[in-house]
This record gives sequence, structure tokens and C-alpha cells, in this order.
Amino acid sequence: MSESISEIVNRRSPSLNEQAWLALRHRLITLRYKPGDYLNTAQVMEDLAMGRTPVNQAIHRLATEGLLHIIPRKGIMVAPLSIDDALELIEVRLVNEGLCLELASQKANEAQIGQLRELNQQIAAAGEARDREKMMLLDREFHQALAEIAGNSRLTDILSVIHAQAQRFWAMTLSSVAHIDEVIAEHNEIIAALAAGDTQRAAEAARAHIYSFKRALLAT
Repeated sequence: MSESISEIVNRRSPSLNEQAWLALRHRLITLRYKPGDYLNTAQVMEDLAMGRTPVNQAIHRLATEGLLHIIPRKGIMVAPLSIDDALELIEVRLVNEGLCLELASQKANEAQIGQLRELNQQIAAAGEARDREKMMLLDREFHQALAEIAGNSRLTDILSVIHAQAQRFWAMTLSSVAHIDEVIAEHNEIIAALAAGDTQRAAEAARAHIYSFKRALLAT
């Protein structure tokens, strides 16, 4: 049986505020809350089964990350999606994720490589089961692990925001089995580049992964 969002969140026993942020962000990136929708705080509290303070903290944090818009006298709107936004995001990803993999290729150890392989196997299993939400959660863990291996805290913060924004677009492409297979293969190439300690190959693998995302998005 697939893990629920609460089970995955509770692995690391985060604070209540972080639990609310993770749970609300998950609903946004998986498009349970649709782009352009207006949200009611009371309804979000009910959906998350959480109190007003952590939900309000999560809303404001996600607004700073570009996933929500707080509109005076109107309320909270889920940030819309547009192709122009996606293309700008791709440009930013190419620079930052390329740097991430260059750094990670110089630092990755065997245990970290093993963790990435295990995560990618789990992503493949979730893809075969057509469990989109679990696949997205595991993909987030995979990219977070890459950022942690890179070992630059400022870059990690930047990548966390970028990846959350990118996943909303990625959710639109996951009906394609061919694209899911491409993602698994691209992750394997990233892992191989890190295992070889090959900086140039790692940067090229990052670019290939992002251009694949672009092709899949434009094909939807």
C-alpha cells in the first residue's frame, strides 16, 4: 500500500508549522488545489485537519515561494500556471541544477549513491503502479538528496523553491508512460555521473533532464 502524505511527513517528525507547510505544498504541487483557484483558510484547515496558526504560517511561507498569492480583500489564490512561467523556470533550473550536480559530483560518497539508487527504484515502482502522488513525493526526495550532497545551504534553499514550482508543471505530464520512463533513465544517468565523479557528465545529465521536462511539457 502506498504511503500517505502524513506518513511520509512524519518520518522526520517536523514541527507543526512545517507539517502544515509540507501538507499544503503537496496539495499545490500535485494540483489538488488547481491553479487560479481561490482558497478559504477555514476549508484548508479542515482539509489538513490542522489549526489556524500553522495553516496561516504555511500560507504566508508558500506565498513567498510563489505558489500562492495573497490578494487584499479577496483572499488566497493558487498561483496560475503559464507557458511563459514554465520557460522562465527552465532557464533558472538549467543554471542552478547544473551547478548542483557539478558540486555533487565532487562530493558524493558510496552511501549517498546507494540512497539515490534506492530512491530511483522506488520512483520507478510508483510509476509502474500509476501512483502519481507517491512518485512526486519520491522525486522531491531525490532532488533534495542531490542538493544535500552538493553541500551548499543557499543553493539548497533556492532549489527547494524552484523544484516545488517545477513540480506543478511536471504533474501535467505524468499521464505519459514514455515520459515517466525517460525520467527514470535520466535519474540513472545522473547517478552514474556522480558515481564516476565526472563533473562535465553530471552537468550534461542535469541539462538533459531539464530539456526532457521541457519537451514533455510542450507536448501536453
